[in-house]
Amino acid sequence: MRRDDIRNVAIIAHVDHGKTTLVDEMLKQSGTFRENQQVAERVMDSNDLERERGITILAKNTAIMYHGTKINIIDTPGHADFSGEVERVLKMADGVLLLIDAFEGPMPQTRFVLIKALDLNLPVQVVINKVDRSDARVDEVVNETLELLIDCGADAGQLDTPFLYASARRGTASDQPDEQGADMRPLLDAIVKYVPAPEVDADGPAQALISTIDYSDYVGRIGIGKIERGTLCAGMSVVRTTYGKDGVSQPIRLTGLFTFDGLKRVPAQTVSAGDICALCGIEDLSIGDTVNDPVAPEPLHFVTIGEPTVQMSFSVNDGPYAGREGQYVTSRHLRARLMRELNTDVSLRVMDTDSPDTFQVSGRGELHLSILIETMRRQGYEFQVGKPEILTREIDGRMCEPMERVVADVPAAHVGAVIEKLGRRRGLLESMTGADRVRLRFLVPSRGLFGYRNEFLTDTHGEGIMSAVFERYEPMKGDIPHRQVGALTAFEDGEATSYGLFGAQERGTLLITPGSAVYAGMIVGVNARPGDISVNVCKKKHVTNTRNSSAAEESLRLVSVKPLTLEECLEFVDDDELVEVTPKNLRMRKRVLSQEQRLKLSARKKA
Repeated sequence: MRRDDIRNVAIIAHVDHGKTTLVDEMLKQSGTFRENQQVAERVMDSNDLERERGITILAKNTAIMYHGTKINIIDTPGHADFSGEVERVLKMADGVLLLIDAFEGPMPQTRFVLIKALDLNLPVQVVINKVDRSDARVDEVVNETLELLIDCGADAGQLDTPFLYASARRGTASDQPDEQGADMRPLLDAIVKYVPAPEVDADGPAQALISTIDYSDYVGRIGIGKIERGTLCAGMSVVRTTYGKDGVSQPIRLTGLFTFDGLKRVPAQTVSAGDICALCGIEDLSIGDTVNDPVAPEPLHFVTIGEPTVQMSFSVNDGPYAGREGQYVTSRHLRARLMRELNTDVSLRVMDTDSPDTFQVSGRGELHLSILIETMRRQGYEFQVGKPEILTREIDGRMCEPMERVVADVPAAHVGAVIEKLGRRRGLLESMTGADRVRLRFLVPSRGLFGYRNEFLTDTHGEGIMSAVFERYEPMKGDIPHRQVGALTAFEDGEATSYGLFGAQERGTLLITPGSAVYAGMIVGVNARPGDISVNVCKKKHVTNTRNSSAAEESLRLVSVKPLTLEECLEFVDDDELVEVTPKNLRMRKRVLSQEQRLKLSARKKA
């Protein structure tokens, strides 16, 4: 039977194309909020890191009522590093809204999420967003989108989908490119009309596929997924099964059942096939599991999640200041936290190493892993991480590395610098279009992008926009220089002084301020030239009984110091360095703290 009273739709797009803002307007215009209710912008981005960075990290569910039809909406991340979130939640959807910026057009992540939707045979409703921009090029973007649909293998029915034109910020939509529209009704009408109603077996044994895991301090683990068959009831006994694995769990009683209404989860006694619900009571529930009626324990196939491409080492902090600032500092705490993350992040991999204090953590990219690191430090964890490294594969007897498709929009005056820098990093220029602002398309090894994003912003004077997404594996491209400059390391333990920093700043760029606690082997600055230099930033000016008016009255002027962010630290560190992460500080250090031992190791390598 068809559930004509329900539509399940996922909103997918490249980063910053307006997904969360569009969901905001759909919630407001559907009457979810009171007229006088104060609602924050990007209300779906409830995570602190999401609000701070202005990006969506976790996929989230909401629902609205429109003319008697319940529309379950899934807001997804747009950044390529969180594409695992998109892959798994598409199993809950019966159709997708593909948002495309009216100026930028299809970008790398647009292609990625579109291919995933087409692989699942989901109908695609294209929405050209930000049509009110002064530089919008709607007709060109429509043609580029049609070309993208053809390249991705869309069938005739998917190519015949109507285009909608919206301004999420203004809260308007229209089915005509030259009309502004008054509200979001054309978009909501299109969802009801073109997104198919779920076709379900309402009378069969209950069966629900879990696509998301949440956690509550009150009820424990909460599984969110779509009911594929039958009806789930609060308090009923169910079993958990996993596709590809034998065995059925013991019968478990559902202690809670919820449906979505706006931003709230509403308790429900029964939820029928075709709807999306949240259920609790199953302690060991994981993403990809199937919740079944005990009379028919049949697991459903889950999507195959793409493999990670980048790995980092997470280890216990063994520096001189270890244990001073963190609440969780032992390997037991670190391992338990990483294993807990595996329950909710399907793109993450954690492996033990030969050392009981070190773990190899693999993810989709630097941002993916840096968000995990930042979340853990805010939760009170203290640990060390190493330089990001690529994950290679052996294909047909040849060692291959991950390649990324890079799209860069840069002013014409800075095109040469970008091409030169990416060329040194083994990037292959595929196309170049535009006049005043030029769009460059490259195929670049993933390791070639390590440490490049800051250089890119510098080379384009902050006006460039760059995005990348994993494309495929290709044979290794040869050596790529990682860092052209050295590090300034502290000579001794102590507290940095203005006098010591004043003498050190001539060597390069400082990363710490006077009064900062330092230790021998800690990185306190960036050397202007290749090679490391040990500097004494704790040096104090000797006091004498002779007053020198020219020297004593001289004020020590330090150039402005900009501490590095977590992402900048990860981009900067080399193979022999670590990033020390604590709830209060980020420090970079040498693996071997003693300068004498570092010199001996260097001499052995040269010999």
